[in-house]
Amino acid sequence: MSKTEEQCNAAKLASYELVHLETATKNNLLTAMAAKLRSSSDVIIAENQKDIQFGKENGLSDSLIDRLSLDKDRIEGIATSLETIQELEDPIHQLIEEWNRPNGLKIQKIRVPFGVIGIIYEARPNVTIDAIGLALKSGNAIVLRGSSSAYHSNKVLSDCCKDVLRDMSQNADAIQLLEDTSRDGVIPFVKLKQYLDLVIPRGSAGLINTVVDNATVPYIETGVGNCHVYVDQSADMNIAESVMVNSATQRVSVCNSTESVLLHKDLGDAKIKQLISALLDKNVEVRGCEKSQALDSNVKAATDSDWGEEFLDMIVSCKVVDSIDDAIGHITEYGSMHTECIIATDKNSIQHFAKSIDASSIISNASTRFTDGGEFGFGAEMGISTQKSHARGPMGLKELTTYKYVITGDGQLK
Repeated sequence: MSKTEEQCNAAKLASYELVHLETATKNNLLTAMAAKLRSSSDVIIAENQKDIQFGKENGLSDSLIDRLSLDKDRIEGIATSLETIQELEDPIHQLIEEWNRPNGLKIQKIRVPFGVIGIIYEARPNVTIDAIGLALKSGNAIVLRGSSSAYHSNKVLSDCCKDVLRDMSQNADAIQLLEDTSRDGVIPFVKLKQYLDLVIPRGSAGLINTVVDNATVPYIETGVGNCHVYVDQSADMNIAESVMVNSATQRVSVCNSTESVLLHKDLGDAKIKQLISALLDKNVEVRGCEKSQALDSNVKAATDSDWGEEFLDMIVSCKVVDSIDDAIGHITEYGSMHTECIIATDKNSIQHFAKSIDASSIISNASTRFTDGGEFGFGAEMGISTQKSHARGPMGLKELTTYKYVITGDGQLK
């Protein structure tokens, strides 16, 4: 048995204990974990600096270094997320529905944990705590497969949480950080269906495709974020400019950052140029269609691949469209079913856009950056699902559960 199998087996055994934890116990653990993170902030930052230095020496991009970095404010943020999760309703053993059959059988549909969740993620140590907090509250053991670029950070964070479990007489095997961070280790990991009940990959398109193509464990596809902002001809220009710029620039290293803007031709040249200039003024590289290039010489020519690219950088593609249906068609062809935004005052346009676009989240007149578990009130998220089965959009506590039927009889025979 490999070391990875040993760790997954330990998580599986621990999961049988987690299902019996009372809500109060889980809440106390989460509160204690938040306090442990705060009191260990200096140690956490020191370990994080090792990863940052390694990343810089190995040519990690600025956006990935940003994803990787922890400071006191970010540690406070992840500690607060645990406290928010603690305040949420415990979904485990909830009665979803019940009914009686004519033969006297009583059937109940009860919410239960999956068991063991494996999460694969890259360069974002905050995901370590989000995953631990959500897994614990939803009664699941968690197997963390972080990247080598964040190993020191992930190790100190997970160790803090394991220490709390031990201190409070709970099974610390419920949290497993895999020692194997190699690319070659992903495929055998996602085939461990004897131990894992669900796999969630978070990261590059290459990582997600590897899981989709090879997993025998059920998985949630958390797609890349090629998000669009469409500015309708009815848009309020103040809202359009501020939302578009915020969506594209507020934090470019994340999946809910906007990668493409679509501008209705009937806005007119002056307003279209104003919107393009607003991006350029923020040092955004704009790669556009012939129309947008004609309006501003600083717009670079977009290639065919730019329309479907998740840049994760201060870059957007820009296209002037003939109609709302032209915008919808473009998004349908190039979007990743993550988050799509319309800026409009016309209610019919908003409704048509929302009904026509196939994505996990449709936003009108607000930044795409709001597609986020914390912003949805989930405390955190295990990932943002772009598939249609089981879970879609930010995955909170309920999305980390399944259900079983409990049938009560008094001697009925078939």
